[in-house]
Amino acid sequence: MALIAFNSPADDGRYATPPVACHGPARVGAARRWQGRILACAGLALLPWLGYLAGTLPPAEAAAWVALDALEAAALLTAGTLLLRGGHRHRAPATAAAVLLLADAGIDLATAAPGPELATAIAMAVAAELPLAALCAWLAAGRSRG
Repeated sequence: MALIAFNSPADDGRYATPPVACHGPARVGAARRWQGRILACAGLALLPWLGYLAGTLPPAEAAAWVALDALEAAALLTAGTLLLRGGHRHRAPATAAAVLLLADAGIDLATAAPGPELATAIAMAVAAELPLAALCAWLAAGRSRG
């Protein structure tokens, strides 16, 4: 009986996927290269920011913010690097980066004191965190082509 299932007429090879090479990076389109570069550069840009936070915030606050931003940097760098290599392995770190960036923007806005601190939090959310989170969510959903 099992032999019949393996040799059924419906399985004539028409729906088989072609073999994929396991060595060497996949060819990456121009759009994917730019997206990967944006994510990787954003992750790299966070590294000096971590030092600034560690040196200027009180120790308890610094630990929390440095940890959050370090996770963001790691997720962005990983997603960007994997995106540049091709394939779909970038989706999990892109998802993590999107969630972390949204959390960062939300916490920044909720804890900022009125005045210049709130203006800075709004500017960071609008100019950096939310657009990066949107790009990461779009990439994680697999909507990009290129």
